[in-house]
Amino acid sequence: MSIIPQIILNSLIAGSIYSLVALGFNLIYGTTKFFNLSHGAVAVIGGYVAFYFTKSLGFGIIISAILGIFAAGFLGYFLDRFVFRKLRQKKASNMVFLISSLGLMIALQAVTALLFTSNFQIFSSQFTSYQIFGGVITQVEVIIFISAALISVGLFLLLKKTRWGRTVRAISDDEEVSKIVGIDTNKVISQVFFIGSAIAGLSGVLSGLDIGLEPTMGLLLLFKGVIAAVIGGVGNVYGGVLGAFLLAFVENFGIWGVSAEWKDVISFGLLIIFLLFRPQGILKK
Repeated sequence: MSIIPQIILNSLIAGSIYSLVALGFNLIYGTTKFFNLSHGAVAVIGGYVAFYFTKSLGFGIIISAILGIFAAGFLGYFLDRFVFRKLRQKKASNMVFLISSLGLMIALQAVTALLFTSNFQIFSSQFTSYQIFGGVITQVEVIIFISAALISVGLFLLLKKTRWGRTVRAISDDEEVSKIVGIDTNKVISQVFFIGSAIAGLSGVLSGLDIGLEPTMGLLLLFKGVIAAVIGGVGNVYGGVLGAFLLAFVENFGIWGVSAEWKDVISFGLLIIFLLFRPQGILKK
């Protein structure tokens, strides 16, 4: 039996997870112009909140997932309201923002490990599997793909068809001019952090359901999301989705016949190629 259908399915699922991380990351970056390194840790906390409500309190998985998503969203809002907004008011440089988000990432990982231990955790192994053209895909992976598609379309419509979306794009173009014309930029940016972090929380919940959870996995999610964002066009929400699936297909076909340890090497190799020959990514901002 050919292994190609399975590689394609694996690529679609990996691309869906990467796209969710990249969507939230690019939404925040496009509005604030800094690399939020705490984004991956926020995603994982969303997964752990869902895990806690499911395993410790006995909540249903759907309710637990919703609570995890909202917890990640409110955490992102909190970080912006009490950390990043203060730095914006002080006119801090991008380097200060970067170091601050790095410190937050490390702190959030440490708190997560203290609360939930560093042990690998799984929600459940009892998921239905389906065969598609000779490949195997689980019920959770189907949900991952559908969720990524719905979030991508929903975010596109939100940014293109609503007044709030036009406001976000105005701040992305020029925050100072937006203030002059009466836009409450701090309020909108906090809302962007909530939505972007909630999307990251969804990726954390779905990753936990699919492969399990550990406190440090946020760093890998962040790296893959950032690589996808850069490949697709950093700051371009829609380019991040293209970059995510391109990265996933290159990774999975790249390790065909070799050890899976080469996957990260392939990822960073693709990133270097784009930085050298097309630093603006597939789609310009």
